[in-house]
Amino acid sequence: MVTPLLAGIAVAGAALAGRYGIQAWHAFKARPAVPRMRKFYDGGFQQTMTRREASLILGIRETATPDKVREAHRKVMVANHPDAGGSHYLASKINEAKDVMLGKTKGSGSAF
Repeated sequence: MVTPLLAGIAVAGAALAGRYGIQAWHAFKARPAVPRMRKFYDGGFQQTMTRREASLILGIRETATPDKVREAHRKVMVANHPDAGGSHYLASKINEAKDVMLGKTKGSGSAF
């Protein structure tokens, strides 16, 4: 007599836990995307840009692929473009960082 009662309570508990889990999963999937704040390079610029400085400006690793470099350049450039209120100097440094990372500079700072 007690066994069917305990089995019924266990089944009801499992059903409620499953319902709660499904509701929590739907609420988790429906939450708004929160942008992650990335800390960009805030130091001064060196006389000749190195790969390390270029990677810090773009927010990528020194060994990043050319596709990652272009993607990071685009993101940083959109945030600092002169037409959107950014400075021409910063835009030129961002472009120089991209060139250094892609190996398109004539300077001595682009050695691999």
